[in-house]
Amino acid sequence: MTSTWQLQNAKNKLSEVVDRAQHAGPQHITKRGKETAVVISIREYQRMKKKNTTLLEFFRNSPLAGLNIRSARDYPRRVDL
Repeated sequence: MTSTWQLQNAKNKLSEVVDRAQHAGPQHITKRGKETAVVISIREYQRMKKKNTTLLEFFRNSPLAGLNIRSARDYPRRVDL
C-alpha cells in the first residue's frame, strides 16, 4: 500500500487517498518528483492543532493537584563529614 502519490494520480483517486489517510496514516503527494503536500485524517489534524498548555496549567489540571505532599525541608538532612 503506497503512501506517496503523484499529483495526477492523487486527483484521479482522491477517494482512495482520503480513505488511506484515515486508515493507514498520512499520504504524501508529489509534484514533479518533489513532495508538496500531505493528506491526513481529521483525527490526526485535530490532535495536531490541539491547544498546548503551559506547565502551570498542566500541573493545575493534574489528578495530583491538591495532594498535600510534605516538602523535603520538613525532614532533617543527613550530613556526612
